[in-house]
Amino acid sequence: MSGAPSATRTEVVPVLDLRGGLVVRARAGDRDAYAPIVTPLSPGSAPADVARGLLGAWPARRLYVADLDAIVDGVPPDLGALRAIRAACPGIELWVDAGFSSEAGVAAFLASGLGRPVLGSESQADDALVRRIGDRAVLSLDSRDGAPMGPAILHEDASAWPPEVIVMTLARVGSGAGPDLAGLRALKARAPHVAFYAAGGLRGPEALSLINFSDPT
Repeated sequence: MSGAPSATRTEVVPVLDLRGGLVVRARAGDRDAYAPIVTPLSPGSAPADVARGLLGAWPARRLYVADLDAIVDGVPPDLGALRAIRAACPGIELWVDAGFSSEAGVAAFLASGLGRPVLGSESQADDALVRRIGDRAVLSLDSRDGAPMGPAILHEDASAWPPEVIVMTLARVGSGAGPDLAGLRALKARAPHVAFYAAGGLRGPEALSLINFSDPT
């Protein structure tokens, strides 16, 4: 996942998808088919090992963690995995999507001190939570096959967006198809003050040069 928190700097945020206590390889948003990841960056698929390997390959100041059990099945966040990641990667900031859909759930997670909650549009019943939480959370505008997920108003009303927004194109995840640049530029034109992060389809370092949010045209 990458984005431009300023007009002159592109930031890469490594991503971990968790399922059943392990890191899984995401592809095209077909979550039921995700299998434990196999990567030369780690001796196994334990979250702490994979996080350490990712940051060894690409030093970053934050990690995005998608807790798929929480998102899909509605179970509580895997705090044990998050604590293990934090212990293995001191000083790292975690952005965590655990299907948060209530103020109580967000408050409990913030009280844990394990990171910053990500409010995925697919998990929201309306836009009220996003507005109430404000900049304490990151918003993820989720879509699949070009169709916005969650309340339409979250995608349409830029006044509801916090300062940092993830643009999650699920069908492109793990595909190498490249990010939805046209969609990203359209969003940036509507909200030039927002830092957008592209999630889904990034092929490698060469894709970073294509993301120029300082030019919304």
